[in-house]
Amino acid sequence: METLNFRFETPAGARLQQALRAQLVGVVSSGNLEVLIEPAQLAGGCEIEVKTAALGFGAIWQAVMDDFQARWKLHDTRIAINDMGATPAVVSLRLDQAAQSATESRA
Repeated sequence: METLNFRFETPAGARLQQALRAQLVGVVSSGNLEVLIEPAQLAGGCEIEVKTAALGFGAIWQAVMDDFQARWKLHDTRIAINDMGATPAVVSLRLDQAAQSATESRA
């Protein structure tokens, strides 16, 4: 197992979103992953921890996380990813599912 940590700071003047509630999406199994997203007091930052069985893919994870944060611009949000070899497309899908569920307001 490899653990990767990413932190994104609040960009000046950006329209930001925050997780309003904790959400879990996906299932840890062969070729898949689970994503837990939750609000956290992080001084405006967004922290992502990835635990993966696929070693040596740090640069690819960085690119996927950069792309995700560029789309969502999350702040004061913590994300935990448990990966069992998911492709970058599946990672992006699960991240988007978690962010959508966690940031939408319920009436």
